[in-house]
Amino acid sequence: MKILVTGGAGFIGSAVIRHLIDDLGYEVVNVDKLTYAGNLESLENISSNPLYSFERVDVCDFNEMARVFETHRPDKVMHLAAESHVDRSIDGPAEFIQANVVGTYVMLETARQYWLKLDDEKKGNFRFHHISTDEVYGDLEGTDDLFTETTPYAPSSPYSASKASSDHLVRAWNRTYKFPVVITNCSNNYGPYQFPEKLIPLVTLNALSGKPLPIYGKGDQIRDWLYVEDHARALVKVVFEGKDGETYNIGGHNEMTNLEVVKTVCAILDDLRPDHPNGISKYEELITYVADRPGHDVRYAIDANKIKQELNWVPDETFESGIRKTVSWYLDNETWWTRVLDGSYQGERLGMAS
Repeated sequence: MKILVTGGAGFIGSAVIRHLIDDLGYEVVNVDKLTYAGNLESLENISSNPLYSFERVDVCDFNEMARVFETHRPDKVMHLAAESHVDRSIDGPAEFIQANVVGTYVMLETARQYWLKLDDEKKGNFRFHHISTDEVYGDLEGTDDLFTETTPYAPSSPYSASKASSDHLVRAWNRTYKFPVVITNCSNNYGPYQFPEKLIPLVTLNALSGKPLPIYGKGDQIRDWLYVEDHARALVKVVFEGKDGETYNIGGHNEMTNLEVVKTVCAILDDLRPDHPNGISKYEELITYVADRPGHDVRYAIDANKIKQELNWVPDETFESGIRKTVSWYLDNETWWTRVLDGSYQGERLGMAS
């Protein structure tokens, strides 16, 4: 069994690849353009494994993607390659349209042309898995409402609009061409190897350096938090067991306000790293409130009953167990995040052929 994973050098993609190889023993082809968020050092432990191969390719490049399919002959595709940071999408939406919309179209067409040439058995087993986000659903109004797989789309940011567009393309290819697909929409991920622009690693590393911990508005935005290794297990389960044309929402069953998340990280650091910087007595003293970002959704929450009932998946980690593992990982892996912060992790890619 050979799986083609796009965006495999990213945060979630690298977790998926480690799970596929280390835990399941499958062959994996990692296709990644290596933008700023792609870090091959997140795959250092499996980089020399004979089950692993890497292609530095832009998913928007038709010719190169066709070559990758013909060279590696994958049995299934897991499409994670995407620009994913909301703030960056507000400042520069064009990159998000290109990567998330055009890139998904190119992947669908190259995969479909490849699929059409397969024999009946391989064609029947082939699956294109598109990994998306709960942000396509927009904002929840009530405190008891949950996103289900039939919630109407109402994206708020250029990022979420580009992901909503790509979701629609995937469904159209399934309905028009009978191309076998599954879609997953997940809640906020956290865990080891996450790029430090995201909330939890940003707060952790800023706190260690005695820098301000920025909180948008009052910090009352609510998110459902999903440990990345739980997510990786769910994604693999869906690509193998999910029903053709179906959507599965993946959530962590952990609703927290952003302020609660930041205070939890601070409390763990108080316990694990009590030598506070800059004369403070608690890391919480570094919290700073900043102006809210445009179009900031207040609450996301996932109803994950469908994947539980149909595929028997539930997360292993509670937020309490997962966040402690995460903060401990950053404390124990300073070399990894130091190289990200100073940009030296990009050195290897600069010398690579594209």
